[in-house]
Amino acid sequence: MEWLRQHPDVKTIRVAAADLNGVARGKRMPARFAPKLMEEGTKFPYSVLNLDIWGEDIDDSPLVFESGDPDGLLLPTERGFLPMPWLDAPTALLPLWMFHPDGSPYDGDPRQALARVVARYKAAGLVPVVATELEFFLIDDSGRQLRVAPSPRSGKRRTGGEVLSLRALDAFDQYFTSLYDACEMMDIPADTSISEAGPGQFEINLMHQADPMKAADDTWLFKMLVKGVARSYGFAASFMAKPYDAWPGSGMHMHFSILTEDGRNIFDNGGEEGTEQLRHAVAGCLRAMPGSTLLFAPHENSYDRLVPNAHAPTGIGWAYENRTAAIRIPSSSPKARRIEHRVAGGDVNPYLTVAAILGAALDGIEDRLEPPAPFKGNAYDKKLDQLPGDWGSAIEAFDKCSEIRRIFPEHLIDNYLMTKRQELHYMAELTDEETVELYLDTV
Repeated sequence: MEWLRQHPDVKTIRVAAADLNGVARGKRMPARFAPKLMEEGTKFPYSVLNLDIWGEDIDDSPLVFESGDPDGLLLPTERGFLPMPWLDAPTALLPLWMFHPDGSPYDGDPRQALARVVARYKAAGLVPVVATELEFFLIDDSGRQLRVAPSPRSGKRRTGGEVLSLRALDAFDQYFTSLYDACEMMDIPADTSISEAGPGQFEINLMHQADPMKAADDTWLFKMLVKGVARSYGFAASFMAKPYDAWPGSGMHMHFSILTEDGRNIFDNGGEEGTEQLRHAVAGCLRAMPGSTLLFAPHENSYDRLVPNAHAPTGIGWAYENRTAAIRIPSSSPKARRIEHRVAGGDVNPYLTVAAILGAALDGIEDRLEPPAPFKGNAYDKKLDQLPGDWGSAIEAFDKCSEIRRIFPEHLIDNYLMTKRQELHYMAELTDEETVELYLDTV
């Protein structure tokens, strides 16, 4: 409430929670109702967190007609009120998560799934340190064909990719200045930005922090912010995994280390190779990777990104300082030794992705798993086990994966499977143009 008192010009608030696809679902209300909201929360149907990518109910879901479509209780997260700088009128956003009316967590909420994994780390006396790197495209979607967004400075369109090009960044300097200002306002720790390999493609890193919940919150809010600010400049920003057939797709790489309660990095052995705990964590991530692919590549378009020689991993392996690997150990000082998980696309739900990776790593540590030897050279030339190559195969692998059932509650798994099977069925009716139109803004 203190934030609202400091911003008396805010007359309207939004309340929102992330559904299983990471889409914000919520309400708009006058700011004068904020005290009641903070004290009592609000209500959504449980089914709202289990909608498909079109925003439709899941056919035959027990959350809908079978149970009378009952309400869950939505309470504010620790984040409190935040500005929404991409809107014209001064507006506040209050992030929420779902509970049962008795106050117990609702297992179908993706944020609750991450909280469950973080609680396992806390019980083990461990603290994960997490950072995400997000790639996205700036796109002119005003016509029938997607085009590179024109520069707000020059009005020109660059038709090719320009890796680490200052010229490409400068062409959108006004946009990025607005974006960084908005990140400051929303307490999102945006760090370095670079231009990427695709036309109008960029990457922004969010800084490491010893709070996986905030890291996932920041990633979810950042995606909302990037898209909102882009629309205020007259073009789209999209985290769609593969908007252009001829260019690389967009990923969401996750870096993490694990600290003891006194701040020691358990991956640091003083050398480049890292500790046995690092190897165990890598092995856990590799073991869970086939079943987790549906979380890292949750949509039909996601699999257009996961193809050989396209800067996205297809094989299940790990390596030191090698960007063709699904799991990379970056070069760094020993005290910053960490794991980079490179499978996820930009189109993921950050809560489910962070939960899957951290959960798998902890399973590996607890089970003292040993990974295969790290490879050298080009992963695409190695005889590695492969990720599921299509959406249907990934759905079945997720369903059968014992590691997934160790990390996530059964209720969430069942809901996610129903959602993805429904989407798989109805996506077959769409043309390529309709598919792009669907995913461009939603993911």
